[in-house]
Amino acid sequence: MSTRALPSLAHALGVAPDLDSALVGLGEALMDGDRSAILSLFRYDGRRQLLKDRLTPVGDKVTRANVDTTIDHLPPAVRAMISTGGQFVDLGDKSTEMARLLGITPFADGGLLSLRGLTSDGHLSAVLGLYEQRRMFGTRTSERFAPCVALFELAYARFQEREAREEAVRTLEDVTQRLHSEYMRKLQTLEADLGKARGEVAKAPDTEAGSARVVQLERESERLSEDARRASRRTAEAEQQLTAAISQLEQAHVELHRRQESLRQKTRTLYLVERALAVDNAEADALKLVDGLLALVGDDMQAQRCSLMLRSPAPETDSLYIAALRGLAPHIAVGSRVPFRKGVAGVVAESREPLLVMDAEEVREHPLLRDQYLTTGSFISFPLIYRNELVGVVNLTNRAKRGVFVEEDMERVQLLALIIALIATNAGLPERLAGALSERR
Repeated sequence: MSTRALPSLAHALGVAPDLDSALVGLGEALMDGDRSAILSLFRYDGRRQLLKDRLTPVGDKVTRANVDTTIDHLPPAVRAMISTGGQFVDLGDKSTEMARLLGITPFADGGLLSLRGLTSDGHLSAVLGLYEQRRMFGTRTSERFAPCVALFELAYARFQEREAREEAVRTLEDVTQRLHSEYMRKLQTLEADLGKARGEVAKAPDTEAGSARVVQLERESERLSEDARRASRRTAEAEQQLTAAISQLEQAHVELHRRQESLRQKTRTLYLVERALAVDNAEADALKLVDGLLALVGDDMQAQRCSLMLRSPAPETDSLYIAALRGLAPHIAVGSRVPFRKGVAGVVAESREPLLVMDAEEVREHPLLRDQYLTTGSFISFPLIYRNELVGVVNLTNRAKRGVFVEEDMERVQLLALIIALIATNAGLPERLAGALSERR
């Protein structure tokens, strides 16, 4: 898959309103790496043990077709692995046979079918199928596509949870409505019987038999009144149970969203580490390497203006020089030096403490805030430290859409700063780049 596939897919899945939109996003990610492969989602009916229908993303739409195929057609070992989910299962020589059974048109020269179970509450709820062409060399598409499917599983779980929640609410509402209607009917019957009994009491003759009848009717009246009160109380209890159940479902939804957000952040972190290492591995030129590292942190933090400053080599180790920049004022150039204790970056380099400014009103004396090109009052200046040695400073300002940097952003910048400091030290960037800039002059 392309290096841009994961973040693009994560964004698409995060904003997808329904399962169809999520499937379209997953299909686009697949097309980015293998345009001939076929992706389908088979929804599973656990009560009938059938794959009931097939959803296939085609362009920006999802086509549907009935399947109604039992999973008993699969080999027992494959069936067991699919039921647990978590990985693609290769059907090998049975790929063509199973592709036809599932309604997938086989490739003329043969193909390989891989199936991956998607579970909900520990039970199989769908099967994701990936049919690809056979290749003599190279990595299987199912292997390269696995991280994208892992992201899709998070979105699928969200849709399943929402669907289950809505179904549970509908069921509870139906049950409550049924109970309420039943109790109301009983209550009306009891009230009618009570009225009839009271009428008979009023008409009863004043005799010993009549007095006994009056006592009997009064007791019956009291019993009917108590039954009416009990019916009313049960209705109120059922409504309270419905309210409590809905509240629990909402809390579960909030917790699931929190876990999905945590997984999304971890996925994003892994992507950043991968991209940084890829830049380091691909770029032998020091200037291109620092530009790539700055672009990585700038794009991730949505900073329209940013700079990467490295510590000057001996004998001027008490100063920084600009190694890479983006969006800074025209008079600021790569190679410009800043002494320690001068300006924001110089102060951060001297103290080795990160600086976060969220509101310009509170810190008008910062030199950076008097810059005519600064359009927001929020910025981050973070030291690059490796093995207790200062490597440089990264500066981020002008967050896109006039956004403000907050405390949570510092954790992300800290990770990026550690990666950049590690790469810069191992590649000897401060010395190499300083020499390259001197030669250019």
